[in-house]
Amino acid sequence: MSDAGQVESLVTDPKLVEERRAQILKAATKLFSKQGFYRTTIQAVAKEAGISTGLIYQYFHDKDDVLFLTLINVLEAYEREIPKALDGISDPLEQLVRAFCAYCRIVDSLLDATVLAYRSTKSLPADRQDVIKARETATNQLLENCLAASAQAGLVRPVNTHLLVYQLVNFCHAWALKQWALRRRYDLDEYINQGVQILIEPFLSKTGASVLERLRNEGVVPGGR
Repeated sequence: MSDAGQVESLVTDPKLVEERRAQILKAATKLFSKQGFYRTTIQAVAKEAGISTGLIYQYFHDKDDVLFLTLINVLEAYEREIPKALDGISDPLEQLVRAFCAYCRIVDSLLDATVLAYRSTKSLPADRQDVIKARETATNQLLENCLAASAQAGLVRPVNTHLLVYQLVNFCHAWALKQWALRRRYDLDEYINQGVQILIEPFLSKTGASVLERLRNEGVVPGGR
């Protein structure tokens, strides 16, 4: 390990490393989420992945490496997909809404890994916990920038952007953390729509409300009224 944010591999072929690690991480995420990090052995991960235990150690130093990279993959999905959703969009409120929708959809695609992040980040060494926290804070900043710009443009009334962004993020994460209850009552589009109604719409100015109405008419906000 060169530093807390790196996971070294004995294999040097980047394509092979990416493919094999994806296979291992998929198996590990399933087992860590189902039976917990401490109760899951590398041997069990290998069996789930359909490979030998020794092969895992070609790509990871230990089980901490596997957990760390699993959580990093979730954060990288946010870092990759949220900016992509904002590409070519100049209106800050539309950026905020699109970022929120994208965040929810990423969580939906990574349900087990999102739950795992809440359960098991504390199982990592302190320096790696710091890496995870820093990456999560950077993702939250994407949303906070959109919200602050919306306020500056007069689309959102003055509000504590830091606290409101955490409410938006917690709402997104709840889709995974409380899926046993939420998925009985809502599909994902309905859930996103409710989030916009509860956490964005009440803070809009008259101009902002007009923008949101346009976004609903254009289908940017899913699920109807």
